[in-house]
Amino acid sequence: MNAETHLGYLLFLFDWLIRLAALAWIPVRCPPAAARSWLLLVGFVPLFGLPLYLFLGHPWLAKQRRQRQALASQLIRDRQANLATLRWTPAPHGMPPAIPHLAEGLGDFMPMHGNTVEVLDEYQTSIAALIADIDAARDEVHLLYYLMFDDVVGRAICEALQRASARGVRCRLLLDAVGAKPGLRAFARPLRDAGVEVHAMLAGGLKWRSLSRMDLRNHRKLVLIDRRIGYVGSQNLADATFVPGHPNRELVARVHGPVVRQIAALFASDWLIETGERLVIGEFPAGDGGNVPAQMLPSGPAYPFENARNLVVALVQRARRRVVLVTPYFVPDDMTLGALRVAALSGTDVQLILSMSNNQRLTRWAQRSYYDELLKAGVRIALYRPHFLHAKHLSVDDEVALIGSINLDIRSFALNAEAGLLCFDAAVVGRLRAVEADYLRDAQQLDLHEWRRRPRWHRSVEGMARLADSLM
Repeated sequence: MNAETHLGYLLFLFDWLIRLAALAWIPVRCPPAAARSWLLLVGFVPLFGLPLYLFLGHPWLAKQRRQRQALASQLIRDRQANLATLRWTPAPHGMPPAIPHLAEGLGDFMPMHGNTVEVLDEYQTSIAALIADIDAARDEVHLLYYLMFDDVVGRAICEALQRASARGVRCRLLLDAVGAKPGLRAFARPLRDAGVEVHAMLAGGLKWRSLSRMDLRNHRKLVLIDRRIGYVGSQNLADATFVPGHPNRELVARVHGPVVRQIAALFASDWLIETGERLVIGEFPAGDGGNVPAQMLPSGPAYPFENARNLVVALVQRARRRVVLVTPYFVPDDMTLGALRVAALSGTDVQLILSMSNNQRLTRWAQRSYYDELLKAGVRIALYRPHFLHAKHLSVDDEVALIGSINLDIRSFALNAEAGLLCFDAAVVGRLRAVEADYLRDAQQLDLHEWRRRPRWHRSVEGMARLADSLM
């Protein structure tokens, strides 16, 4: 046996060892859809697929971050033990307690009564309200965002924080290290010079304690002002036209009441994870007489369950008459896809509202691959035309609304840190219904027969994009 033949046998053996190792390892580390995609990739190109899987295949998080999240969660549970009078319990003949109980089990936050929730769906209106609230702040301003750009909105927020700090207001700003890179580059130094505490989230680096999967991101958008006002939603600190050709439409909840405590706790937990500092949260003012029961749901790779996915599936399963889901990115896992099909086939009116335009080409093609099977099951799909619909919300019957940063895709469910606000109130659902109706007036409802007339090559591209987008 010559050297070349010997080398060939070794490469053949190594090639199959990689395939067998992947077959034994990947299915127990990934969800089924992702596992199938990774096994196909490793099966076809082992020497390329295996390193890529080791780098991107599992949402591994640094030990220090997991420990700090566990500490933050325990602090949240301890603090809520003394707030029993604020707990909301559904009426005996009202909504079953399964959803609020599930949300508490997943994210540690209990449902609280006595809140006021204002739904803001006009881009400039919500930005103007935020700046006005910062300008009226007397004690502290805490902001946590995924994106901040060096544009008219970013500069306006920076100037508002500088004004607040000059008045003696304690200002803290958490920004994702990747998503908000333009804002950090432009504003971090002048803000710090003005006395604002600025930190980048998931910055990475070469220290072992900061090593995590590099594409994990903090996608939350949260605001806390004077422990009195909170913001939760989809809107970033950027102008509506920050992606050329795709002007954004967003939705934000501005809240008062006890649930603001939960927004404060969530900000404090992320501050602890990033800085190691425990924030001392002061006294909260008395409620303003609101009547909306609400609770926060955090999610992310530091939690033991896929909180966002599990809650969305439970809400879809809970619907009896109508469920409306609004998301800019729709790449569901098998469980979410199955829940939508079963709900529609069971007679529930399932309406999915997506954006006609999309700034993520791969996702745009991938989500198209799901339309046929959903339309066949009876799910209605509408494509909103005037803007890039970046809002993320869900409404169930007349009972439950979910507003936040959660997309209906695998990345949002498994990789990103997200935050959602659950509201158990018919008036809030009614407000969302009005917004949804406005979307539908400017949307194209897909027809199954028309959809199946699309070019055959579209289906091939959609299938390949679906496989590629499943890789986590």
